[in-house]
Amino acid sequence: MAFLIVLVALAFLMAAAYRGYSVILFAPIAALGAVLLTDPSLVAPMFTGLFMDRMVGFLKLYFPVFMLGAVFGKLIELSGFSKAIVAATIGLVGRSRAILSIVLVCALLTYGGVSLFVVVFAVYPFAAELFRASAIPKRLIPGTIALGAFTFTMDSLPGTPQIQNIIPTSFFGTTAWAAPWLGTIGSVFILLVGLAYLESRRRKAAAAGEGYGTDLVNEPAPFEHGRLAHPLVALLPLVLVGVANKLFTDGIPHVYGETTAFEPSVVGKAEPVVQQVSKVAAIWAVEGALLLGILCVLAFAWRPVVQRFAEGSKAAVGGALLASMNTASEYGFGAVIAALPGFKLVADALHAIPNPLVNEAVTVTALAGITGSASGGMGIALAAMADTFIANAQAAGIPMEVLHRVAAMASGGMDTLPHNGAVITLLAVTGLTHRQSYRDIFAITAIKTLAVFVVIAVFALTGVV
Repeated sequence: MAFLIVLVALAFLMAAAYRGYSVILFAPIAALGAVLLTDPSLVAPMFTGLFMDRMVGFLKLYFPVFMLGAVFGKLIELSGFSKAIVAATIGLVGRSRAILSIVLVCALLTYGGVSLFVVVFAVYPFAAELFRASAIPKRLIPGTIALGAFTFTMDSLPGTPQIQNIIPTSFFGTTAWAAPWLGTIGSVFILLVGLAYLESRRRKAAAAGEGYGTDLVNEPAPFEHGRLAHPLVALLPLVLVGVANKLFTDGIPHVYGETTAFEPSVVGKAEPVVQQVSKVAAIWAVEGALLLGILCVLAFAWRPVVQRFAEGSKAAVGGALLASMNTASEYGFGAVIAALPGFKLVADALHAIPNPLVNEAVTVTALAGITGSASGGMGIALAAMADTFIANAQAAGIPMEVLHRVAAMASGGMDTLPHNGAVITLLAVTGLTHRQSYRDIFAITAIKTLAVFVVIAVFALTGVV
């Protein structure tokens, strides 16, 4: 019965997300409903002492990353730098290679710190124009954008500032650059296999005489090639974020040491505030890098940005609030579920998987799939089982950097099931349906999930990190 309660709570949350209901509202309902069925007297204590505690703790650590990333992405859009980058990439790769061009543009923007959701809106008009000119079916656009934005640059490539690569740092004491060789190997696998799959789909459509399509929805207006910033200027903020992230990651521990403390200047006695720097250094590094990126955009594009900054920044902050609150609610949900007797049965079943890395990968990707959120599923898994993962890894002589990379990559595996928010947004923006385009998104999802186990196998065979 206890196990059934956990399953019902997870299924309820998944169904609510699939139907478009707010996770912020339904995550606590699902969690507390499970508590009610287990022990009604614990509903209030669990809500205040566990759900809200974990939710607020998540926001304390990660909301600045969400907010700065959203503002940076919005400024890249308002400045016209995204258009310049897209135009330059298409010119370099060639309009005949439409799929490769769009994948590279998405990868460049996401690895440079632009939010995944911003990338969808920014790239779609160019993808539509390229695919139309190349007679490639429009239904392949979502799979193409998903490969470029939702896979290797989201959590595999070392140093990516996306939240999926930052969350593991606070659990394992690692940095965003953890396991660089494994991350790079996984990224190359995803890119090559993903491109091969999409190209095979394009060839099959061409052989069948299928073109771009007719009677389509949400078709963007043709792109007006007006005056654009120089590509090197447009790229500079993205490069600066990457370089600064690396420098801050290396430099912060040397400046602050393992811990830092200060005494608040208040009347009367106050306890010193002690900060464990090792747990937040990676978060500070990303925040500092994004701040420098924002300042760089303002320095080179002050006039076009300042004219629309008020409305643009409101939209960016609103999006950051929604995204962070969604994830934080799922994080609180996971903490409550993990405290119930039924979850122990799940944990015991997962313990039966002997390999620590396979255990972690299956746990994280399963929960990411159930919740429809990479960061939410990973937050649930690590909040509940990070200590177990660490103990098993230490017993097997596995570095924490490998745990970090496997967790991050696994979170972006099965998270893109039909109820995933990014998938729903992507299909809505492109004016397509699950029936038309989800097959290709799921194929990319399967490739991404397979890449996690490829990385685990590479580590087991070679020991490379």
